[in-house]
Amino acid sequence: MKTGALIKAPVAAVSLFFLAVGLLLRPSAAEERAKLTFAPEVPPPITRTQPDLVVVELEAIEKRGQLADGVEYEFWTFNGRVPGPFIRVRVGDTVEIRLKNHKDNKVAHTVDLHSVTGPGGGAHILMTDPEKESVARFKALNPGLYVYHCAAPPVPAHIANGLYGLILVEPKKGLSKVDREFYVVQSEFYTDGEIGEKGFQAFSSKKGAVERPEYVVFNGRVDSLTGKGALKAKVGETVRIYFGNAGPNLVSSFHVIGEIFDRVYREGAVSGPDTNVQTTLVPAGSASIGEFKLEVPGTYILVDHSIFRLDRGAAGVLQVEGPEAPEIYKKLK
Repeated sequence: MKTGALIKAPVAAVSLFFLAVGLLLRPSAAEERAKLTFAPEVPPPITRTQPDLVVVELEAIEKRGQLADGVEYEFWTFNGRVPGPFIRVRVGDTVEIRLKNHKDNKVAHTVDLHSVTGPGGGAHILMTDPEKESVARFKALNPGLYVYHCAAPPVPAHIANGLYGLILVEPKKGLSKVDREFYVVQSEFYTDGEIGEKGFQAFSSKKGAVERPEYVVFNGRVDSLTGKGALKAKVGETVRIYFGNAGPNLVSSFHVIGEIFDRVYREGAVSGPDTNVQTTLVPAGSASIGEFKLEVPGTYILVDHSIFRLDRGAAGVLQVEGPEAPEIYKKLK
């Protein structure tokens, strides 16, 4: 064999090798980045009819923020917010979680997704030290609305400090069409100081252990769903609320004052709803979907009907605009 041929053969083999590696590493044509939104916003419904590889990028960030007016707290967050982003995928999708732990963080973090079939919900294989990144994949086998949260030890502290969110696994045919969708998560905060005490408040593991929160809130802080943060809708529209209870301890009695849920998908099970529900129980570490049509304008209050929790922050507002409906609701005298 000529010298040129001897040289060309190994070069061709090497070229084929790197071509094969490139094909393996090249992103799939079906790969997509998950559209993530922060509460109370929800990503749009999925319109595709075939499973995809969906990439979800999360970052654990420890940061100070406002728990209530004049009250500062060190939150542990996914992507800088409490709750973390809403994740929306389809049953049959392969979901790739890319978790970064910010370089300035003090402790390791991970993700336990209740939608995952596998040990720890992914928490073991996604355990990530500060300034590191972990990547794992899971198959979305079961449709429904699920909680995800950090499960690094000590698990209660990581949840109590704000590392949680919701992931919706849509059924193959999707969910029924509604006019508005909202993302609301209830959780508790355990502070050294009493409720309303100003200044920086540190996490109290002792109060957490005896299940005595100072604050019970929607979407990470007192008054997050009031004033400029109030939910807004119109008469004639159908509203869907994806409601999660991150806990870490209390069961929620979720209720909208002045409305009845036309349909409730209890504990996130989308196989079939209960109808005409006044108040729905949502265990810690679970979620429910509530839907109702709006017939009367006005201000509707979202509460945990364990009603003394109103004084600890568990209240929000749905502001409904539109024509009056005296045939349904009116004052006579």
